[in-house]
Amino acid sequence: MRLFRIMLPFAIATSPLWAQAHGGAVPKSLIEGESPGQHGPRKPYGPRSGQIGGKSISDVKTFMSNNWSGYAVIGSDFTQVRGSWIVPAVDCSGAANSSVSFWVGIDGWSSSTVEQTGTDSDCDGLTPTYYAWYQFYPRLGVTIASVSVKPGDQMSASVYYDGAKFFIEMTNQSTGESYGTSWEVPGAERNSAEWIAELNRSYGLADFGTVPFGVDFTGVNETNTAADATASGPIGAFEKQVQESVMVSDRNVLLASPSSISADGTSFTVTWMSR
Repeated sequence: MRLFRIMLPFAIATSPLWAQAHGGAVPKSLIEGESPGQHGPRKPYGPRSGQIGGKSISDVKTFMSNNWSGYAVIGSDFTQVRGSWIVPAVDCSGAANSSVSFWVGIDGWSSSTVEQTGTDSDCDGLTPTYYAWYQFYPRLGVTIASVSVKPGDQMSASVYYDGAKFFIEMTNQSTGESYGTSWEVPGAERNSAEWIAELNRSYGLADFGTVPFGVDFTGVNETNTAADATASGPIGAFEKQVQESVMVSDRNVLLASPSSISADGTSFTVTWMSR
């Protein structure tokens, strides 16, 4: 759910750091923005069964979405979500002006706010472009110019709630660069946490190959984890509350699909399938 603008009171998309890190070019997706769009109406995927640790778990519900692929956990009073992933390179040869985001967040699965931070692997024309960002939706997203991003980088991110504000933290584990900020989000329900690959619906889905999420791939401890009023730990600790999402087109063509969750309940991949 990335709706970006260039001018914010603390906007960093137009700062000298951005120009230095990205050759002075602001990605087209930031200039033109994106239509508001959280996780759309969910539809059961069909015979596919959710899995954790290679075992079929009937209570892991699998849904179709037009823009999200990955995992969510549902519950109440979420206070924290942490995630990590390895930035994938995008192949722009077959799809100019395409985009994909990888993020962790609280809310958005069935509520009207999303508190999230992540990275993009985009095609600005035929040129691969990579950057970090955060968003306290419905506020517009903000590019994090002080954290550089390139393919192969190990990223970690977290969103947590202290009783009054939401805090986001983004770290490039490969470079040591990090950034954090906070905001009050009125009306936030805190009823879900997510680890997602997302299509920018203003563009086509960039060919990102496969993106790995979680400690088994990144080596970043205590990811992918969350905490709510009744559970705390990796995705697998939420058992019946785990929700799987596959991304499909308006004609139900499979666009991106997550793997099953690893045996330790922490890790999975999302694989690009089609545009």
